Amino acid sequence: MCWSTSFQASVAPPRSSASWALPGRADQDAAEDDVMKHVSRARHGRRLGRGSSFAVLVCANVVMMATASAPSPIYPLYRERWGLSVTMLTVVFAVYVVGLLGALLTVGSLSDHLGRRPVLVAALLVAATSTAIFWTADGVVSLLTARVVQGIATGTATGGLAAGLVDLSPERRPHLGPTLTGVGTSVGMATGAGVVGLLVRSTPRPDAYVFPFLTLTFVVLAAVILMIPETLAPRAVGSASLRPRVRVPREARPAFLASVPALVAGWSVTGLFLALTPSLVSRVLHVRSGAAGGLSIAALFLANSVGGLWSVRQTARRATLLGAVLLTLGASGLAVAIAVASPAVYVGGSVVAGLGVGLTFNGNLRAVSAVTTAKSRAEVFSAVYVISYAALSLPALAAGLAAPSWGLETTGYLYVGFVGALSLGAALHAGRSRARRPTGDPIRTGWEAGPHSERTRC
Repeated sequence: MCWSTSFQASVAPPRSSASWALPGRADQDAAEDDVMKHVSRARHGRRLGRGSSFAVLVCANVVMMATASAPSPIYPLYRERWGLSVTMLTVVFAVYVVGLLGALLTVGSLSDHLGRRPVLVAALLVAATSTAIFWTADGVVSLLTARVVQGIATGTATGGLAAGLVDLSPERRPHLGPTLTGVGTSVGMATGAGVVGLLVRSTPRPDAYVFPFLTLTFVVLAAVILMIPETLAPRAVGSASLRPRVRVPREARPAFLASVPALVAGWSVTGLFLALTPSLVSRVLHVRSGAAGGLSIAALFLANSVGGLWSVRQTARRATLLGAVLLTLGASGLAVAIAVASPAVYVGGSVVAGLGVGLTFNGNLRAVSAVTTAKSRAEVFSAVYVISYAALSLPALAAGLAAPSWGLETTGYLYVGFVGALSLGAALHAGRSRARRPTGDPIRTGWEAGPHSERTRC
């Protein structure tokens, strides 16, 4: 990365007057100074530079998310190969989230205690194990096992990756860490679904190519991450640290709670696509191409990536408001597409909804990032992802269970109606938030965080 040599790790970043008004400022300064000292010391050892380390974490995030969406286009092949029902395929999707949420609730904040590097290496090796199980899967039991292990790996890595990217963000571009966390998630899911969707069209056994490649990639990434600098001094880990919980420090709580409506709306759309879109495309929209389901998912996530980049030019609050409006319009488009059985309208609705997901998710990540410290960063991001993945899985699981009784078309109407109502509520909530918050309130400082804000907490 061309900016990797421009960091001055030993120089404290400038602070605006607004940053001093936030609670716990002295503790936050000390935490950020710890990050700078660790990175500065690592530059004198046999470690990658800060810019290169940042790029490695971006790649790891993209690959982890690509692996999460890679199985979705293969589900119709699994259904034919092993005689699986739509309900069972939804269960296969849901157990991934069960493993992920379990990991987020127990070890999601572990990198705040042990350091980013050892936790990420362990998570990547667990991810390699999951793709190896996919590679050798011979039935529904091995498929379920692979998805659970994959969820555990993703949940373990998620908080550490997001926190590490914020730790290593450029001094003059503090928004880059949370932005690339969100955009990397979208790019990864688009890449996984899109590439595998094309392979489904060209080979009867796409899993024989995809999963060996991903297994090797995870092993290589684990080896490379051993060479990045540690950004956080290890702390003692007690049994209470592993107790299942969602904990958000007091200073970050208002911004976190304000982000919940838009997070739930956006990730519910994502759940619809990952769990039901391949079946909707083939059986309701009557598109018989094996690649169509994967490419539909890719369209959502590519638009999601564009929305994430678009959010960089907005304040966090404005990005959330605009994204929630687009989510509402996108959900309406999806309902129309199901009614008229139009693949073109479905793709259009997917793109609009994807833009909304990218704007809301990245806007909320930036708002929350602005009010966290290095020592609680993984914990806060883990809490964000607990809400996000619960919204991803629970409505999708309910839809999968309802589909055999109500039919895919009716289930699709109900799902997009549910998402539309959530999105409208999120838009109204974001629209009211600015008027209700006084100047100097920490939640407003987070929500008004923009691309050119000085580095206050990151």
